[in-house]
Amino acid sequence: MMMTFNLALRNLLRNRRRSLATLLAMAIGSTSILLFGGFKINISNSMHTTHVQKDGHLQIQHRDFYLYGSGNPTAYGITDYTKILAAIQNDEVLKKMVVVATPALQFGGIAGNYAAGVSRTIIGNGFVAEDINRMRRWNDFGLLNQAPLSALEGASLDAAVVGTGVARVLQLCDALKITRCAKPEKEQKEEGAALPDDIAQLSLQETPVGAAAKDAGGPKIEVLVVNARGAPNVTSLEVLRAEDQGIKELDEVSMMMHLSKLQQLVYGKSAPKATSIMVQLRQSDQIPAARARLIGLVAGYSATQPLAVLDFRELNPFFVQTMLMFDTIFGFVFVLIGGIVLFTVSNTMNTTVVERTVEIGTLRAIGLRRRGILNLFVTEGALLGLFGAVLGAVLALTLAFVINQIGLLWLPPASATPIPFTVTVWGENLMIVGTTVGLIVIAVVSAWWPAYRAARLDVVEALRHV
Repeated sequence: MMMTFNLALRNLLRNRRRSLATLLAMAIGSTSILLFGGFKINISNSMHTTHVQKDGHLQIQHRDFYLYGSGNPTAYGITDYTKILAAIQNDEVLKKMVVVATPALQFGGIAGNYAAGVSRTIIGNGFVAEDINRMRRWNDFGLLNQAPLSALEGASLDAAVVGTGVARVLQLCDALKITRCAKPEKEQKEEGAALPDDIAQLSLQETPVGAAAKDAGGPKIEVLVVNARGAPNVTSLEVLRAEDQGIKELDEVSMMMHLSKLQQLVYGKSAPKATSIMVQLRQSDQIPAARARLIGLVAGYSATQPLAVLDFRELNPFFVQTMLMFDTIFGFVFVLIGGIVLFTVSNTMNTTVVERTVEIGTLRAIGLRRRGILNLFVTEGALLGLFGAVLGAVLALTLAFVINQIGLLWLPPASATPIPFTVTVWGENLMIVGTTVGLIVIAVVSAWWPAYRAARLDVVEALRHV
């Protein structure tokens, strides 16, 4: 075996130019596969982090809320959600894995800027601002970009954050100092129009005494929601900031406000509820264990309300579809480059067999069996594959390091702001080993047929070859 290896290595060194050209072709192919794979991993990590920062790893919801809750969120509220939160925080297993467990309440309503005579439907969420900012600090993958913290933390109960699309439609761009905000060519109503009397009366009912005298400094909007009894409630909110949601349809309906304020509007003096409990873990690989534990925990609270525990992938099918698309593209790229490597190595080995026909006849004449000839040429192909794949891995690691240090920016789909363009290759051992082994196998397969032809040569005809 060692003799075969030594002979194969010496034969490759005999024709350095051809061997080097084949090695470079394989190395470039390996580098391309690994760089694209590293780019795919970076997109996966970025989207993964975004969803976990926004929605947590797991959510406890009414069983039907995900499918039907958008029509009437308050109909699927979780009763005794505070007890569930306390059970999570006191559980001996979960408290070692959970970073944040916080309630959220979704609602649908109408937001209006009656001073400008405009309004629009919205889908909003009530959060505990401190918990949301803790969730936004999660960065298990060590990404260079950081999510902006919510302006709701420390703000008054009458504060809100809206999507930039909502701000644009409600004509709050100037007040919120939003750049690149298109304005309508013609105003439908004169600015300064008075708030309708019926809406104003509803708003006053929800505004604490003396609150009107305070000047919060931000633009005001009126928000109408339907409470749990089906009656309309209106409140006046101060808009602190507009945050781009990355998707136009979501950006034009998004609003965030304090959970306690929203519960006051929806439930009044009744017991408040939450439409979901978001659970963020320390690491994403803890999801299966945490989910199994949570399912057992919420079972005790499901007697009067069917509860389900969903992970962020189930809540965000777009993420799963995007990753499946990139996996398909990665596989297609690997097949294309693998085909190029196959024909390159096969052509090199065919040329080598033709040039060394007399040598093959001599080896056969001195007693080397056909299997020995076959092993010799297959070993040469395997060495080409090994050296080429290893060189490609080294080049990919080097180029990935250089790319990550340059500081390039790009705007991925569904992202509001440009993020650093990075390629994650270092540490992805499974991808590196898989690509290396795959290319070696392709090189061995492509060398087998020329090697088989060489082994089947007639000794006399081979010695007479000119």
